[in-house]
Amino acid sequence: MANITEPKLISGNANRPLATAIARRMSMHRGVNMGLVEARVERFNDQEIFVEVFENVRGEDMFIVQPTSNPANDNLMELLIIADALRRSSASRITAVIPYFGYARQDRRTKARTPISAKLVANMLVEAGIERILTLDLHAAQIQGFFDIPVDNLYASPVFALDIKHQFAGQMDDLMVVSPDVGGVARARELAQRINAPLSIVDKRREKPGEVAEMTVIGNVEGKCCIIVDDLCDTAGTLCKAADHLIEQGAKEVHAYISHGVLSGPAQDRITKSAMKSLVITDSIQATPATQAAQNIRIVPTAPMFAQAILNIWNGTSVSSLFDHTTLEPIYEGLFARS
Repeated sequence: MANITEPKLISGNANRPLATAIARRMSMHRGVNMGLVEARVERFNDQEIFVEVFENVRGEDMFIVQPTSNPANDNLMELLIIADALRRSSASRITAVIPYFGYARQDRRTKARTPISAKLVANMLVEAGIERILTLDLHAAQIQGFFDIPVDNLYASPVFALDIKHQFAGQMDDLMVVSPDVGGVARARELAQRINAPLSIVDKRREKPGEVAEMTVIGNVEGKCCIIVDDLCDTAGTLCKAADHLIEQGAKEVHAYISHGVLSGPAQDRITKSAMKSLVITDSIQATPATQAAQNIRIVPTAPMFAQAILNIWNGTSVSSLFDHTTLEPIYEGLFARS
């Protein structure tokens, strides 16, 4: 790494505001201007993706910021083609910064004759020349094992813990962390431990995909300010039903902290009309105008955490240090106070 002066960032079209914010934070840390590498990522008339990098990247440590969110296939292809362009331009190392890892829900075979698409995506990323992955809250932790290259999986829970301590100062004793299903208990328990709150579970039963037939709350939520924790929210149907059910069981308020706001279809309308007082998401996926306009949806930034993680990878220092909210607190100093 002796020949590398600074890490370099390049972005696709999936979430340029986040990439710009990461570059700005890195500039603050390094004391030098670290703008995005100038490039064009565009489409021909038949929607083929074309990439041209306008700066010399020979021997450079390159970081591609590109979540594979909606449209997942287009954004994934952009990531692969950018990686190929950098590899053919003799970049020293290529790291894919994927704040939201699409296809992560297809991490196993649920029925006969179905694919494991997350593994296929992992193979494609490695074959394109990517040598390291940096991501946030993988839907299934075992996806890290799909790669034969290093994968750093950051967690939103330390950032959420900092936000909760600011937003709920004075009522921390009334908080109850809720997992919206049995599969998310580990994630909810981690946040509950960080804020020293009890844990409850919503057990749901489905008769068919997308429809919840029955919900049961495990734990006493009466009089509690409930905080639902999950890694992603798609159409928000289950989340809103869980919030309604918690209110029926005597909860005083219901809030939700979700790492990835996919928010497709009727999600924004459902959330606005639901019993939830607030939904907090990260900016891992670029918010649509409808999401930004929703009064009870709030977005917390991930750029400070990603910027520090990228610098740690470049420096060869610990990334796991960012799992601790005490490490993140100085990085996020003042941000939550203004929220």
